[in-house]
Amino acid sequence: MPLRSCLLWGPLLPETPGLGPPLPETPRLGPPLPETPGLRPPLPETPGLGPPHPETPGLGLPYPETACLGFPHPDTPRVGLSSADLRAWRWRSDAACARALQYRVGEKIHGFTVSQVTPVPELSLTAVKLSHDSTGARYLHLAREDTNNLFSVQFRTTPTDSTGVPHILEHTVLCGSRRFPCRDPFFKMLNRSLSTFMNAFTASDYTLYPFSTQNPKDFQNLLSVYLDAAFFPCLRELDFWQEGWRLEHENPSDAQTPLVFKGVVFNEMKGAFTDNERIFSQHLQNRLLPDHTYSVISGGDPLCIPDLTWEQLKQFHATHYHPSNARFFTYGNFPLEQHLKQIHEEALSKFQKIEPSTAVPAQKPWDKPREFQITCAPDSLAAGSSRQTTVSVSFLLPEITDTFEAFTLNLLSSLLIGGPNSPFYKALIESGLGTDFSPDVGYNGCTREAYFSVGLQGVSEKDVQTVRDIIDRTVDDVIEKGFEDDRIEALLHKIEIQMKHQSASFGLALASYIASCWNHDGDPVELLKLGSQVAQFRQCLQENPKFLQEKVRQYFKNNQHKLTLSMKPDDRYSEKQTQMETEKLKQKVNSLSLKDKQQIYEKGLELQAQQSKPQDASCLPALKVSDIEPTIPFTELEVGLAAGEIPVQYCAQPTNGVVYFRAFSSLNTLPEELRPYVPLFCSVLTNPCFEEEEHFRVLVKMAAQELSNGIPDSGHLYASVRASRTLTPAGDLQETFSGMDQVRLMKRIAEMTDVRPVLRKLPRIRKHLLTCDNMRCSVNATPQQMSQAEKAVENFIGSLSRSKKERKPVRPHVVEKPVPSGLGGSTHASGCQVTRKLITDPTFSPCQMKTHFLLPFPVNYVGECVRTAPYTDPDHASLKILACLMTAKFLHTEIREKGGAYGGGAKLSRSGVFTLYSYRDPHSTETLQSFAKAVDWAKSGRFTQQDIDEAKLSVFSAVDAPVAPSDKGLEHFLYGLSDEVKQAHREQLFAVHREGLIDVSNKYLGLGKSTHGLALLGPENAKIAKDPSWIIR
Repeated sequence: MPLRSCLLWGPLLPETPGLGPPLPETPRLGPPLPETPGLRPPLPETPGLGPPHPETPGLGLPYPETACLGFPHPDTPRVGLSSADLRAWRWRSDAACARALQYRVGEKIHGFTVSQVTPVPELSLTAVKLSHDSTGARYLHLAREDTNNLFSVQFRTTPTDSTGVPHILEHTVLCGSRRFPCRDPFFKMLNRSLSTFMNAFTASDYTLYPFSTQNPKDFQNLLSVYLDAAFFPCLRELDFWQEGWRLEHENPSDAQTPLVFKGVVFNEMKGAFTDNERIFSQHLQNRLLPDHTYSVISGGDPLCIPDLTWEQLKQFHATHYHPSNARFFTYGNFPLEQHLKQIHEEALSKFQKIEPSTAVPAQKPWDKPREFQITCAPDSLAAGSSRQTTVSVSFLLPEITDTFEAFTLNLLSSLLIGGPNSPFYKALIESGLGTDFSPDVGYNGCTREAYFSVGLQGVSEKDVQTVRDIIDRTVDDVIEKGFEDDRIEALLHKIEIQMKHQSASFGLALASYIASCWNHDGDPVELLKLGSQVAQFRQCLQENPKFLQEKVRQYFKNNQHKLTLSMKPDDRYSEKQTQMETEKLKQKVNSLSLKDKQQIYEKGLELQAQQSKPQDASCLPALKVSDIEPTIPFTELEVGLAAGEIPVQYCAQPTNGVVYFRAFSSLNTLPEELRPYVPLFCSVLTNPCFEEEEHFRVLVKMAAQELSNGIPDSGHLYASVRASRTLTPAGDLQETFSGMDQVRLMKRIAEMTDVRPVLRKLPRIRKHLLTCDNMRCSVNATPQQMSQAEKAVENFIGSLSRSKKERKPVRPHVVEKPVPSGLGGSTHASGCQVTRKLITDPTFSPCQMKTHFLLPFPVNYVGECVRTAPYTDPDHASLKILACLMTAKFLHTEIREKGGAYGGGAKLSRSGVFTLYSYRDPHSTETLQSFAKAVDWAKSGRFTQQDIDEAKLSVFSAVDAPVAPSDKGLEHFLYGLSDEVKQAHREQLFAVHREGLIDVSNKYLGLGKSTHGLALLGPENAKIAKDPSWIIR
């Protein structure tokens, strides 16, 4: 699955990088797993034990009172299991795979011809390849007994300039089409569907439109909208203005205000390039592959975007968005014939074959290495530090369509840089010359020719040559010594584990995994045959023990296509960028005639009128609330006692032979002064020798660098965490663990000359956390593995210490609450009862706080939080529907369409914190005014029953999102939410009505009703600076 190194742009819904759900609730905290430092994983899986829980802020902390401990699963000892057990408890793929295996090569189905049928047992699926007879469109169907079905269509998009034409086109095609001419059908379908995923992405050389859903009728509805958008979009000029760029008066209603640049993509890209890692990665690709499309910025350079015309946009669509240039992908257990029939009838039958000229030519290899230097903005959180230079050495590798060579080089990359025992980690990270690996480290297979990059960030400029020398020396050492057999075997074992891991969004992971290779005419089915690749790799290694060393010599030592890129901070970088934008604006404005200016004014008014006009979305298909399942399937759980006292929740699931273990420990006995260091403790705990001073210093620097680099992508989350700080007893702890306070603390520790005082705190934390006191555990595994899992848990508990005397809780107010028991979500076994110890603070009183974090960004991240009703309160359901209503029917229009921000909306946490936010927003105080207007809109009830029903569909699509076998029962374990409690909440959601929505708006959201908290991350602001109620940080 492509990570940030693949330079994906323009999800229609803003998100942190990757293909995860839109607007995740969790700031990107903590260093990546040592095994995968920014690598594109070798498998169609997100590494690790699935995504963090959507409500979980911070470093694997399920909620502020707790720390979560667990074994990283690639290192879990193998659990013996017979082949019969595995067959019995695999995620059964019989029905869908058996259907697919009946197709025959040459068979004609609805205008398509079957060209290949291949079982892929290691991933429990059958692949069916087809081509469309009259257009040549390619089609891949992966049949698997998975209810979360996915569709995607992918076009090879190869721009020749940095105007961002593929990115702006990706936004604009989803603004209305021939059959669905209403404005923004994409966003409207979010509320008329039970989709589990909807988005669109622009990579360097392709554009991808995926959706997934578990409902067959919904699949057909979404497929109609996606096909019509991709092949028959309206591409109206005003939509291009809104989504791409426009010249418009600062106040569109006042022609006397100055003309400025506006547009969603324009602001998105300004925000994207506040991230120094992204600047570095973009330049690396542009410089290493300079001959064709990779030399430009597919997402768009903010200084080039205003050169794109509406005519050029339409022309790009005509030449690139044709079935002959398309690759269709479907996944899951819905019948293939229905997909083919609909795609042929609604889209492909209306086209004839063309010969698209979109292929990327091979990059001409260099005859000698090259060097480049670039600049960036200084790190605002490391002011005055002289160690802010980044340097990397990169090598061009073979084409990614050679699947076995790509597999080998990906695996070689992991051996070279993955984990504390890898050669480059030891040589570079442990040298202390830098804070972390350089961006885009490792194997990158997202371009026609892959490349490998390694280097350091946080380096002093005088040490750049030293870093280069170390890289050369390390290559020589690896050629001479090779790799330990144990490390190679551990990596292959990890691949085997990942093949067994069942993720809830497996179809999406597969779609993104195959996208680059298939885009360049590689064989996507060969790419999926991981088992045969592992076997071939083992054979090569057996036949030639120096197999990997020879690859290192060939591709690193003797490779003249080698780029050394360095990036150093320039104190005037942001000022220069602003100056260049001002010059560009001046140049555009000066070229306008009086007639042009009048037209711009009139078009601005026209756009404003269109954005404010109520939209008739009746042309769009929609599910009904009656299509939603009235009840949830119950999950059988059992609870036993380990070591006679520790409650363990057991959940039997088809986990494909993998055991998932979690342990949960209360922090209530931990002294207050140690609490800020808990995230650091969690992030270094699984690293060997972390208590050695030099090793610890390295880990701290990596963690601090990762946190700092994550702010531009997760600014709205940091703003929201800060805004909620003073609203609930847990809010301050949440900010301490996962907010800007944690970022600043880590940066301070990283800059300490003596880290021993911090290091001494970790054993003290361990005494409180790695103890049997106040701990509980959970296990998800197949029934056949449970007895062995129980023994492993007993051994784990036995290895922990016990307090000799009872520790006094820091907060004495503890409520002991038994977890609900009963059928389904029950906790029955051995007569055990789980008791949750909930910490309360009777003296707590919420207070308002406004914080502005000054950061050198050209855009803002705004958060406003209100304390409302928690999950078990009857009002919570109304507030959840209201958040969705406010987002879809008011905030999207005000903040994104009119305001030009990349994203904005409202959300409600399980604890009852109601959050209004914006993301990469050119405005700040104006956005806070929009938040107030949204509350007035809600209080006045300016929404219809249709709006309410659509909001319910949107909420239920999240409530009923598929859950992986590894995560079943997790909400019960972490939060005490039994199936009975969730079913009661479900019924409350169904019962939400208009009067209830108006009532909760007045009861909680109005000024003076509940305490509000505000936070803003962004540049200096004159209005806020003059307002004494704001704290400037």
